[in-house]
Amino acid sequence: MRVLALDTTTRAGSVALIEGDRIVAERRGDGALTHALRMPGEIVALAEAQHWPLSTIDLYAVASGPGSFTGLRIGIATIQGLASVHRRRVVSVPALEALAHAGSLDLKEGALIGAWMDAHRGDVFAALFRVTAASPFSRARVIELEAATVATPAETLARWRAPSAGSATVFVGDGAELFKADVMRESPLSRIVAPPELAGAIGLLAVEREADALEPAAVRPLYVRRPDVEVVRDEKRRQADRTSHDA
Repeated sequence: MRVLALDTTTRAGSVALIEGDRIVAERRGDGALTHALRMPGEIVALAEAQHWPLSTIDLYAVASGPGSFTGLRIGIATIQGLASVHRRRVVSVPALEALAHAGSLDLKEGALIGAWMDAHRGDVFAALFRVTAASPFSRARVIELEAATVATPAETLARWRAPSAGSATVFVGDGAELFKADVMRESPLSRIVAPPELAGAIGLLAVEREADALEPAAVRPLYVRRPDVEVVRDEKRRQADRTSHDA
């Protein structure tokens, strides 16, 4: 089976080609350009470099979020368009789960792994997992202990004190690197893992989840936090209502 996987949850993101249980090629995106300017060019360029016509792709995979709102919309729309043209289905994979799988490769059964992504505004998108003895990138490899949230590092670490009591946690992702000082101050025995490219992990997870594949139009983003445009719109409505009431 040939899988094309895309991650646009971060500014750079990545694209990967998977065949069976092997990452054939994975390429980091050009973070100097917006996703809108790069898609679908980066996908086509990688496929052409490997001599993989897009018509030979059996399954598409994409990071569903959380992450950059614009990046998510463009990434999902790009994959929806390609899958629709070639009449293929799509597996959407939560980015924090993919991070946990990618970061758990050298961890033993029972280890805790916290996936942190930079959510900006001083916050992190975070989810906590426990590693099992199952094979890497199998559905059972990590068990979710806390679903995706958005909060400050301090708030997240405070919530995790109970489930992680007595054991060190491995933290993975750009959020963990960004707030390393906060993590080590709260949990000095923990370890920070450099954020991996996610497209390869997403593609490998998609192979195992082929039965969950959706029609392209059914794929939806996982935002966790409301888009800024909605927050601003609702605040304007509240201000207008107050003004009208005062009048």
